[in-house]
Amino acid sequence: MMASSPSILLLLIYLSSSTLPSLVSPSPPSTDHITISLDQHKPPSSQDPLETLAQVAKSSLARAKHLKKPNPHTSSSSTPLSPQSYGGYSISLRFGTPPQPIPFILDTGSDLVWFPCTHRYLCRDCPKASKPTPSFIPKLSHSSKLIGCRNPKCLWIHSSPDLLSRCDKSCHPPHYNINHNNPKFSNTNTIVRRDTNNCTQLCPPYLVLYGSGSTGGVLLSETLSLPGKSYPDFALGCSLFSSRAPSGIAGFGRGPASLPSQLRLTKFSYCLVSHRFDAANKSSSLDLAISGGTGKTPATAYTKFLPNPTVGNPAFGVYYYLALRRISIGGVQVKIAAKYLSPQPDGNGGVIVDSGTTFTVMEGPVFEPVAREFVKQVENRYKRLRGVEGRVGLSPCFNVSGAKDVTFPKLVLHFKGGADMELPSPNFIAFVGRESDVVCMTVSTVGGDEGEGVSGPAVILGNHLMQNFYVEYDLMNNRFGFRRQVC
Repeated sequence: MMASSPSILLLLIYLSSSTLPSLVSPSPPSTDHITISLDQHKPPSSQDPLETLAQVAKSSLARAKHLKKPNPHTSSSSTPLSPQSYGGYSISLRFGTPPQPIPFILDTGSDLVWFPCTHRYLCRDCPKASKPTPSFIPKLSHSSKLIGCRNPKCLWIHSSPDLLSRCDKSCHPPHYNINHNNPKFSNTNTIVRRDTNNCTQLCPPYLVLYGSGSTGGVLLSETLSLPGKSYPDFALGCSLFSSRAPSGIAGFGRGPASLPSQLRLTKFSYCLVSHRFDAANKSSSLDLAISGGTGKTPATAYTKFLPNPTVGNPAFGVYYYLALRRISIGGVQVKIAAKYLSPQPDGNGGVIVDSGTTFTVMEGPVFEPVAREFVKQVENRYKRLRGVEGRVGLSPCFNVSGAKDVTFPKLVLHFKGGADMELPSPNFIAFVGRESDVVCMTVSTVGGDEGEGVSGPAVILGNHLMQNFYVEYDLMNNRFGFRRQVC
């Protein structure tokens, strides 16, 4: 349960665990590209491969429900945030002076960057791990600063437009005096907070709710150190508690608080390694372009990012929207209503690219005809396993034992502008079972019938669909690029 006065509680916890000296701003060397290792975030091990698949499907579906219907009136933030993603991808970022390395889940479906913060970080209902969750310790950094209420960055995480007007104009930012002579503390300094006019000048604490969990804390200004370059005054969340979200999130969405926005990247790209849930961990790379990159990457197909909605749910403003012309299975065009393929002005319909979702999720009126055509083309070769479908939450599933040559029809996403994403079967089919004799289509569904209308993006492209693809977010030219590539 949350305390009745979360603002006071969060602030006291932070102040008891932190020192707030002045910001250190190192002189960064010039660089055009920065490369960061991108690692698979494996799900907890399970003796039953069907159970592992069910966990991934459940996690993907819970996230998709939130992405489609985020609550803009939840607490003090409308930022959509992923639950701890099974089968996601993580990066390590270094914040503070001296830098502290912290792991983050890469998430293009949200814009807030946050990490577990202080020694007192609490995570409820989180999976048990062999090692404690790494937390950022503000008192070990010389560049930690709390962000004030009148700082425009405070509005990045709070949806209320009158927030700054509620900050008392007669107030000044709070002063912190360091008492070096307190006999109770031989190795630390005592912080004495001195406000003028007894007003609250700090940015109010955030509480972000999502699918099946939450995180809350205070907004912090820190120095981000990347290979060859440092960024002072980076705004991010110092989370003091979470539910079902033990690791930090690196928001790469289109909002102002995201890492690409704060670093003013011209593009970023990555290549996702193969997604075998029973395989050993492998790494690839995340490339950040600081400048340049105006031309097209060779052998790469492009489709335009579409404008984010200006009406409807404000949380849709951080998504990367795309439009489809059609979807085909085995060369057969699937009949889907146009309102589901292209986003409407209110953000309903169309496609979003979300690295934080594992399995692709489609609105019912998109998924049903796709699955129907897929079944039509393979049901004469393989026996359907409806019992397995109910167990893992995926459909359709088939028994392929005894088959000499297991093949499936190609799934192709035809984007507007002529770019076609031709997906090999491992990108939308999972082989499970001890003998890999069971296969399931790793596309899930959420939503109602045709008559109910679309709510939120109709297709959420997950990271499993894009394994062994080079994926490029060209922010300068507002386009999405991709090509097949062994990562």
